Amino acid sequence: MNEKKMPKYVGGQAVIEGVMMKGIHTVVAVKRPDGKVQIKKLNEFSFGFLEKIPFIRGFFVLLKAMIIGMGALTYSANVSDEEEITKKDMIISILLAILFSVGGFGLAPMYLTKLFNINNEFWFSFAEGVIRAIFVILYIWVISLFKDVKRVFEYHGAEHKAVYTYENKEQLIVENAKKYTTLHPRCGTSFLIITVFASIIVFSITGAMGYTTLLEKTITRIVLLPLVAGVAYEFQRFTAKIIDTSLGKILASPGLMLQKITTSEPDEEQLKVALISLEYALKEDFDGEEVVEI
Repeated sequence: MNEKKMPKYVGGQAVIEGVMMKGIHTVVAVKRPDGKVQIKKLNEFSFGFLEKIPFIRGFFVLLKAMIIGMGALTYSANVSDEEEITKKDMIISILLAILFSVGGFGLAPMYLTKLFNINNEFWFSFAEGVIRAIFVILYIWVISLFKDVKRVFEYHGAEHKAVYTYENKEQLIVENAKKYTTLHPRCGTSFLIITVFASIIVFSITGAMGYTTLLEKTITRIVLLPLVAGVAYEFQRFTAKIIDTSLGKILASPGLMLQKITTSEPDEEQLKVALISLEYALKEDFDGEEVVEI
């Protein structure tokens, strides 16, 4: 293995009975009904220079992650013997996710806040942000009650433990991964709560600029959602770089607290699946699909 080509950071996503990992390649590893693990290299794409422009790249990185993640989720559902998901189903799911983000996350909190007749734009945005945070936390808590989602959250914990093992330059084995926490500062869950705080800042500024009517607020919430995601992305990158400092720990704490809902302690088999996924994501010569014993 060429150490020079090894990425500094790796990351992934929990899927149905498996884990997607991004290293040199992006792969997904899924536990099959027969107990074996099926691994596949996923097709990747790039938005080019748009992924390099600060405060803009966050939206495109998030969009790419959503598209690739849905592909991994589709594959995992089919391999794990769940109901088959077609490309049509995947497209519909992505569109619904976007509509939920714009409507449930972007507009609904604003319309609810309007009922309180708050005239100060900062406090309006602050109250809107609090309602948005409640929406996010309640949604995550409700879905965490479902048995299938609990399994995914266990794989989420396994993913984080595998990432910590790699980051600490240890051999990718269960004995090494076990000791690490399931909470990680670069997690997408942390990104959600950071986005709430970013929305308070961005929408306070638009209010101060004079966009105060209901129509203007509605337009700014839709049009500036990519900017909100971009601000959140930059903040999370900054926090991850200083995570070992006191300030970094304070800034990361809200996201880590929310991860106590979205991650659970995995069993050894789930850890093995996550480690296998990361191992194959780091293989330069892996291309295609493979089945291995767990």
